[in-house]
Amino acid sequence: MSLRALLTLLLSVAVLAGAIGVVWARHLHRQAYIELSQLEHARDELNIEFGRLQLEQATWSEANRVEQVAAARLGMKFPETADIVVLQP
Repeated sequence: MSLRALLTLLLSVAVLAGAIGVVWARHLHRQAYIELSQLEHARDELNIEFGRLQLEQATWSEANRVEQVAAARLGMKFPETADIVVLQP
């Protein structure tokens, strides 16, 4: 086999390997992009849920709501003035 034929064969193999490498890199890029899109969608859904939970927490922790629950479920009430004792250090 002549040197020229060997060089042509090696360059052909190198071009083919490079083309396969480009196709493989594009494939990996597409897979990574699909995964990124799915993760961004999941992040957006979690942010929406977090906002809902913050709103719910704010609603349940309002002072008048806490006072109503304390009175209704636990029978708690504000102490009368006569029941308050102030201690001096």
